[in-house]
Amino acid sequence: MRESWDEYFMRLAYQVATRTTCLRRSVGAVAVSPDHRIIGSGYNGALPGAPHCDEVGGCLREQLGVPSGQRQEICRAQHAEANICNSAAKHGICLDGATIYVTNQPCTTCVKAMVTSGIRRVVFDGPYPDDLACQLAKEAGMELVSLAELRKQAKTEATEDKTDEPAKAR
Repeated sequence: MRESWDEYFMRLAYQVATRTTCLRRSVGAVAVSPDHRIIGSGYNGALPGAPHCDEVGGCLREQLGVPSGQRQEICRAQHAEANICNSAAKHGICLDGATIYVTNQPCTTCVKAMVTSGIRRVVFDGPYPDDLACQLAKEAGMELVSLAELRKQAKTEATEDKTDEPAKAR
């Protein structure tokens, strides 16, 4: 059976995550146009031309004991979603109406960048401790949906289709 667009693009986001330079969390993202064309990708890591954490003595957030989801400004890296938005702007790529597939739920800073860039839908896989990001996405009209929820919906729909088959045959 052919995999869904959501599964396909999430698998690609995980592949993109293999390029990360972050020592703490590997995150990848893929931006997709409304007609299912890849228009960008990004991963979390150091700024272009800047040394990576492993080249400057390790992760500053780890050294300071900063919990995940807090004090993001104390980090050398830029998040995968922000990398997509910034790269698209630099290269003149329109993200209006796009979907982003990302391996983890976006943070507040990335939600702001994506909403401002015109991204309408974000599909994520893993959790991230940032309730404000979810609230802001909802308020701005950006759909934020977990891949687990999409899988559950697909399974329910497939079960319903099977139970409808005898009725359709009549």
